[in-house]
Amino acid sequence: MPPQKRNMGMVFQSYAIWPHLTVGETVAYPLRLRNLPSGEIETAVRETLAQVGLGGFEDRPSPTLSGGQQQRVALARALVYKPDVLLLDEPFSNLDVKLREQMRVELKQLQRQVGVTVILVTHDQSEALSLADRVAVMNAGRVEQVGDPVDLYENPANPFVRDFIGLSTRIEIAVTALRGAEAEVRLGDGGLTLVSSAFCGVSPASGATLTAAIRPESIRIGKAAAGADHNTFEGRVETLLFVGDRFECHVRAGGANLLVYVPRAERLREGDTVALHIPKDALSLWPK
Repeated sequence: MPPQKRNMGMVFQSYAIWPHLTVGETVAYPLRLRNLPSGEIETAVRETLAQVGLGGFEDRPSPTLSGGQQQRVALARALVYKPDVLLLDEPFSNLDVKLREQMRVELKQLQRQVGVTVILVTHDQSEALSLADRVAVMNAGRVEQVGDPVDLYENPANPFVRDFIGLSTRIEIAVTALRGAEAEVRLGDGGLTLVSSAFCGVSPASGATLTAAIRPESIRIGKAAAGADHNTFEGRVETLLFVGDRFECHVRAGGANLLVYVPRAERLREGDTVALHIPKDALSLWPK
């Protein structure tokens, strides 16, 4: 039995919108190549443009459109012949930040409406995490890990995936003692001893030198919580960067420089002494 043929639509990184055609002519092009009747083409173009929010744009000259509108035209051209798979090559790279965020939402809604399988190629981890049901992280042509976005973020298979998906502070540590499923480790220059229960591809041995990784959102900052274990310690705020929804705070503690995300409501200043807490399962140990 011969393999079943599949149609694939593609949206190029540059959109590849032809300047000499109107919006309607651009979207109709794949259907004219397939020699469909004119009436069917007109109906399909009108319906598809409405789907992408460009209803009534059929007669507009393509060069007069904004970047976001050109992207919608490219999507409509790829969707008009109802492909089984839609391939998107860095589709948001030519848009400004606000428009990029808007188009991500619109693309996700459109995918659910149309029901087409979408393969998105991107270097932007936020695009991959926010849009995908399943992510494949590739390195030099090799697939490093495949899984749903939450699993990749919380359980990276190796250091490449850990560092590619999200941010983390990486510190060389020495294992000072083992306590069953936990390890006591010394950070930085030896001035700070913490406990870890997250072993990633390692079986810690006393005296071993490993790498500790800590996600900035996992570190709690402020006053020590009641009943906190000795993973609560003091540090000094060295740098505060305001990024809109939060502060990115660099805290010096025990010879290590830790990146911490701080809510806007926390009114810290550079030079302040603060209490930090790292949960044992958030201090992950990796091969050096």
